[in-house]
This record gives sequence, structure tokens and C-alpha cells, in this order.
Amino acid sequence: MNPTRNNTGSRSSCPAASPELTHRPVTEMRHLDQLLLGSFPSFGGAYLRRVYQLLEEAIGRGVPMTLAISGPVTASGQHLAWLNPLLDTGWFCLLSTTDAVCYHDGHRGLDSAKDHPFHEVPIFGDDGALRDERTIRITDIGFDEDLLLDQDQMISRVLMQPEFQRRMTGTEMRSLLGAAFAKQEQRTQAPEGLLALCHRKAMPIFVGAPSDGSVFLNSMKLWALARLGEIDYKFELDLHEEVLESCAYHWWGCNETETKGLGTLVLGGGVPKNFNLQPEPALAQVLGFEEVRGYLYDVQITSAPVTDGSLSSCPPSEAVTWGKVDKDLYTSTTESLQADYSMVMPFLAKALLDKRARLQALQVELGPEELARRHPEAPGFLRDPNGYRLLDQRAELLGKLEKELKQRSAGLLKDLRT
Repeated sequence: MNPTRNNTGSRSSCPAASPELTHRPVTEMRHLDQLLLGSFPSFGGAYLRRVYQLLEEAIGRGVPMTLAISGPVTASGQHLAWLNPLLDTGWFCLLSTTDAVCYHDGHRGLDSAKDHPFHEVPIFGDDGALRDERTIRITDIGFDEDLLLDQDQMISRVLMQPEFQRRMTGTEMRSLLGAAFAKQEQRTQAPEGLLALCHRKAMPIFVGAPSDGSVFLNSMKLWALARLGEIDYKFELDLHEEVLESCAYHWWGCNETETKGLGTLVLGGGVPKNFNLQPEPALAQVLGFEEVRGYLYDVQITSAPVTDGSLSSCPPSEAVTWGKVDKDLYTSTTESLQADYSMVMPFLAKALLDKRARLQALQVELGPEELARRHPEAPGFLRDPNGYRLLDQRAELLGKLEKELKQRSAGLLKDLRT
């Protein structure tokens, strides 16, 4: 990491204090993390190196990480390739994504999945011919339209189950959906999907735009049938409590964790990124919690150019001005890499997981105390893989935040009367 530059590229100290440029030959590198640290000296490669360094540092410090991810990560199978292995480490405490990611996560566990596999299709092929064949295309991924119809049927059947017939937050709903997906995947011997993994780890999944996807479209169908008097359907999303729940987890990160703060990895942008960053302004700006802090670490990989003015492209330094990222640390704990995350995340995840495996082997050889003395980052890398299980603590953490809010409610009520 180069501490003399912030993430906008401007100088923050004398060039004479800069570390010497490192450029070791790839032939000397035994491990992928060594390659990233030693053989990416400059330009775009240096941004990739700094992203790895910051992730390695945050994980090694034991900082609980949040993850925001947009794009068709489940339809493309990226969750099976690198995302699930990354989440299964216990390093991440919650996930912010899209309704579509949750919906497409169920495809590979369907009874009909083996008859309708995913396959590669040309990006610039004949889409009219694909439509005639009833093939759905997502960039270079193709699958049969019947898979969507079968998924709709499954989602509707699951949402009709008794455990869904109440008002609940989206995190509760997606955990129940993950349990249903897990049961289906076990029955069909499909690999564990994203929602099933998050259910197993009691990891909250937030969706900032829940109506923009087919899980909610199927709920809309059932709601409409109930409105017509055809069925009994009582499922309802509680968006107010879901947003307050996200604030409760951020408050927990700032006050109850050893690091007194959270880190975040943002892949892509859009609503998942915004929802992931909004707990701090919700607490500080709206609810009046002046002492709350933004993210300690903010690592972003986005393909959006910074000049387009979008939230997807804005670097962590811009988030500092909103209070979403810690203003005292951002020059050395944030980075924004302009790239397609699907091109770099397999390498970054593999490097981090390989380092974890080496530390696990050393722990057997040296013992935890000696390992920590030689490698201070080891406890962070080898933290409990069961994770933080925030959903198991959901009611307790909401209660703590509401107690704090009650003590500050006089000021909020005064603002309403003026």
C-alpha cells in the first residue's frame, strides 16, 4: 500500500517518504499473494495490489466485513466459483445485494435443472434465434426459459408456506427462503447456493430494492390472488424495520466489536452499494447519533467511470464527505479499482484463501500463541468460520439500538415541532 497517495491520486505527504517501488520477478513467486504483493508495481496493477493489501490488512486485523455485490453473480455461477468460499471463512458479517441475485440462486437446485443446464452463448450472436429456441441470455450465459417458469412455481409454493404468513423484514424472509433452497439442493444433490450458505451462517441478506426482482413479483401474484379472495396470503415486508436492522448491525460494529468499526468490500455499485453505505447517515444524520463512525476500510471494484456522476463510480473519498467512510483513516484504508470484478475476484479470493490455509497449517505446527507472535494477522485470518451470526442476535441488537434511540427521542421530537 502506498500511504502517500489518497484514493483520488493527490499527494498527502512528501514524496521522499514514499516506499521504494517493489518489482520482483514472477519466477520468484511461490504463492499467489506473493505475486500480487511483489510483481504488480505500477499503473492498474498497482491498484490491484493495493486492493489486495487492504483486504489482507482488514482481515488480518479482525475487522468484520460487509459485502455489497450487484450483477448476476448467481446466474453466472460466480457464487460457486469464489463468492461462497469467501463468505464461508467467517470474515463477512452481512451481505447487500439484489432480489434478482436471490431469485436466480435457486435455479441449480430445481428438479428440472439437469434437463436445463446453463451454457455459454455468444455475446454478439443471433438473439432472435435464441428467442425462438426459448433461450434466455445474460451476456454470455444462456439457459432455458422453462427454468424461470419452474423457479416461479417453486418460489410461489415456498411463499405460501405457514412460516411466511406474517409481517417480517427482508432479512428474515431471505433466511427462510435460504432454508427452503437448502432443502431442495440437498434433495437434488446440487451444490450449496448463496442463500443456503447465508442461512447456514445466520448471515443477513439485505436487498435495498426488493420490488425490483422476481422473488417479489411472485409475492405480488399471491398478494393479488388474496386481494381477489382466491387464496389466504399474509406475507408482508417490513421495510422500516429492515432499515433499522441494518442500523443496529452498524451500531454493533462500532460499539461491540474489538475493532470498534466495520470494513466493506463493494463489488459493482447501484442499490446494493448505496444500501450498504447508508446505515451511518441513517444513524448520524437522521436519528441523531453524532458519535457513530463510517467504515474503517472501504475497498471498491467497479467498472463505472468516476466522471459519470453515478453512485456506482464514486470513490470512497467522496463517501467520506457524507460520513459513510472514516475521515481520519480513508487516505490509507480505502481504494477504488476500476475493473470488472468478475476478472479479478477469483484471484483475490484465491490469494486470501491460500494464505488462510497456510496459516492454518502453521497453527498446527507452531500452536496459536507462537503463530500469533510470528504472524500477528493470523488470529484475524483464522477467526471462527461460523461467523458473526447476526441473524441469531437480531432481536437483541435491535433492542439495544431502540433503547439508545429512546434516550435521544426528545431531540427528534423537538425537530418535528419546529
